[in-house]
Amino acid sequence: MTHFEFVKSSYSSGNGECVEVARNIPLAVAVRDSKRLDGPVLTVTPTAWDAFTSDLRRRHA
Repeated sequence: MTHFEFVKSSYSSGNGECVEVARNIPLAVAVRDSKRLDGPVLTVTPTAWDAFTSDLRRRHA
């Protein structure tokens, strides 16, 4: 089984609405809700993740 090492997003607020991201597995980026550690995990390719985060930064610049 894949062991993701999740890190809380630096953009997470202090109100408990947090996203955790794991980038320690080659060819995969995993995302989960920090309030649901045993909940679902979304996995995408690093290329897709980079495109997603790049678009977010562009929209909030």
